[in-house]
Amino acid sequence: MAIETERLCWLHVPAEDEVSDEVAELWAKPLEKLGFVPNVLRVYAIRPRHLQLWNAFYDELMRGDSGLTKAQREMIAVVVSTANRCHYCIVSHSAALRKLTGDPLLVEQLATNHAYAPVGPKERAMLEFAIKLTERSSTCTEADVDALRDAGWTDEDVMDIAWRPNDEYVSLGR
Repeated sequence: MAIETERLCWLHVPAEDEVSDEVAELWAKPLEKLGFVPNVLRVYAIRPRHLQLWNAFYDELMRGDSGLTKAQREMIAVVVSTANRCHYCIVSHSAALRKLTGDPLLVEQLATNHAYAPVGPKERAMLEFAIKLTERSSTCTEADVDALRDAGWTDEDVMDIAWRPNDEYVSLGR
């Protein structure tokens, strides 16, 4: 007897028996670790190559070499996801941060209003910059980066917090 699952979106999302070996292998990791396959991975399976590329980028961004801890990266993800009102990302990154910190109250504070979360000055500067970059990127200046440096972040860390596109893109293709 097949188990009926809730429909994820209006598109046909491949079932486990419809995906390539590469996708099945990728799905096996969270299935073993979490007990389920995250919906983002299931929907991305519509375009297997996109799934593989996105997953590699995500893995490097969130777990790769960085001066930011995994928890700090998830803090940014929670706060920015809240600013963007992305329900999926708020829920999934909050869960990841709860697992990393063991502090559900901190995670709730970050997800509802990061300004009241009890974080240190270094994390406060990081989160304030991430929010400013998300909500008012045109107002960011070198002074914002200087504030991050003053809080103890290196230039490599700042790059991991955020970066800007090349000015050349503005005129490209016009």
